[in-house]
Amino acid sequence: MAASDYLRVPKQEVLRFCHECMTMAGASADHGRQLAEVLTEADYRGHFSHGINRLHTYVREIQMNTTCGDGCPEILKDTVTTAWVDGKNLLGPVVGNFCMDLAIKKAKEAGIGWVVAKGSNHYGMAGWYTLRALEHRLLGISMTNSSPITAITRAKSKAFGTNPISLAAPAIDGDSLVLDMATTTVSFGKVEIQNHKNEPIPLGWGQDAEGHLTTDPKDLIYREGALVPLGGPEISGGYKGTGLLIMVEILTSVLSGGNVGPNIRRWNVNTSEEANLGQLFAAINPECFSPNFEDNLEDFLSTLRGLDPSNPDEPVLVAGDRASRHMKMVDEEGGIPYPRNLLTSLNQLAREVGVPPMEALK
Repeated sequence: MAASDYLRVPKQEVLRFCHECMTMAGASADHGRQLAEVLTEADYRGHFSHGINRLHTYVREIQMNTTCGDGCPEILKDTVTTAWVDGKNLLGPVVGNFCMDLAIKKAKEAGIGWVVAKGSNHYGMAGWYTLRALEHRLLGISMTNSSPITAITRAKSKAFGTNPISLAAPAIDGDSLVLDMATTTVSFGKVEIQNHKNEPIPLGWGQDAEGHLTTDPKDLIYREGALVPLGGPEISGGYKGTGLLIMVEILTSVLSGGNVGPNIRRWNVNTSEEANLGQLFAAINPECFSPNFEDNLEDFLSTLRGLDPSNPDEPVLVAGDRASRHMKMVDEEGGIPYPRNLLTSLNQLAREVGVPPMEALK
C-alpha cells in the first residue's frame, strides 16, 4: 500500500478509543483499560497482527456475554513457586496480568514463579506479559493455546491455534531480548491484515481446504483453509513446528485443564461457548544463577548484532530490535500508522457502540 493509504493516530487516542469501545460494550472500566493497553502496545511495537484490528471480536464477545466483563481470577492451588489459576472466563489480558504479576512475586521471593491458567481468553500479544517481568529485571516466559486455525503436518483439518511463545530477558542500559513468536509460519492476524489491504499472502503462510499451499487470504479467513506450522511443508521442517505447537499445548492447557487443540471453539464465530484457553506465565530471577547475567547477555547480543550481514544494507538484528525501531519511529512521527480501510471499519464499530470515532493526525 502507498503511504497515502495510511493514517497516523496518536497512541493516547488509540488507548482512549479501545477503552471506550470496551466499556460501552459492557466491560468494567478496569478490564477495558487492561485490554486497551495490550492492543495499543502491540501496534506501538509494530505487532499489528495483535493490535486494534482484533477489537471487533473482543467487543462482540463482551456484548454476547461469551466473555465476562468483570470479576477476578481465582487461585486454585498455590505453592512457594507455582500456582494454578482459574481465569473465570475473563478477558485474556485480565487473566494474564494477574498470573504474570503472581509469577513475578514468587520469583522475587523464591527465584522462580510458574503459573498456569485455565478458563482464559485470547490475551493479545504474548510479549506484553514477559515485558511485565522485564520491568522487574526478571526473565519472563509466556505461552498460550488458542482457537483452531492451524493444520499440523500431513493434516487438512484445523487442530491448533498459533500457540505463541515469548521470552524477555534484561541486558544493561535498557537493552533486552524480547522474543515473541507464533509456532506457525505466521500469526493469523497478519493474514487478516493482508486481507484488509486486499493483498495476497506469501506462499508458505497457509493452505487451502484441500491442504495445498495458497496465496489467497480468503482461503483462511472465510473458507476452511489453515495456517501451517513453523517451517511450512514437511520437507522444509514443518514437523518441527508441529512439535512446538504440541509442546505449547501441553504446557498450557494439558497442564492447566483448559480446552485442548481441536476442542476449543472457533475464533470469530458467534457462539456462547467459552474458549477456556490454557496459558503459562513464568518469571525467573537471574540472580539465583550465574553472576553478571545482564552484562553477559549484553555481550552476547552485541556479538550477534556485530556479525557480518549477508546484505550490507540490512544489519543483523535480534528479537526485539524491530519493535524498538518501530516505537522510535512512532514517537518521532507522533502516531501509529494504520491502513485507512482499517480505521473506516473501526469507526463503523464506534458508531455501533456509541463511541466518538478515532481521530487521526491531520
